[in-house]
Amino acid sequence: MPEKTPADFWFDPLCPWAWLTSRWMLEVEKVRPVEVRWHVMSLSVLNEPRADELPEQYAELLQRGWAPVRVLIAAEERFGSEVLGPLYTAIGTRFHLQDKPRTKETLIEALEEVGLPAELADAGDTDAYDERLRASHKAGIDLVGQDVGTPVIAVPGADGEQIAFFGPVVTPAPKGEAAARLWDGTLLVASTPGFYEIKRTRDAKPQFD
Repeated sequence: MPEKTPADFWFDPLCPWAWLTSRWMLEVEKVRPVEVRWHVMSLSVLNEPRADELPEQYAELLQRGWAPVRVLIAAEERFGSEVLGPLYTAIGTRFHLQDKPRTKETLIEALEEVGLPAELADAGDTDAYDERLRASHKAGIDLVGQDVGTPVIAVPGADGEQIAFFGPVVTPAPKGEAAARLWDGTLLVASTPGFYEIKRTRDAKPQFD
């Protein structure tokens, strides 16, 4: 079996686009020798410097966004990074597929589904984990710069240096060979020296299946 390539993936469970990219990465694991390693980043942290400029509705969403990432960091600190993937799936399923409220009760449901203690949800009510949250966020965002969002993906390059990028932003999440082709193409452009951006206007909402 070929050695698996580690793909570090920074996510905020609040973001539906990051959720779709994460589901694509689970497909990539099936069709390419890739192993995803999950990390937490935070749109709430990212947008702090421009908090006064944000639309009221988005500012309110970001305020609710603190609790989920704090709970994820608390779970990682207590039980190790291997719990992040299953817990992200449990939270994201509720947020994006079931359209459940971004509340403590929903986080407790997610924790219990993956066998983690419900009291971890209390971490969402305190800033006790914010130092570690900010460090995890910084580790990802420093690879790509401040003018992007979630997700951030990083893989080892041919010279040993990390190749990191924001996205890809895609809907619906490709499956099977389509997922493999997108992975191959993303790595091809991301590893090209001096390459920065491909973009077009989004004309579709996130499509979940």
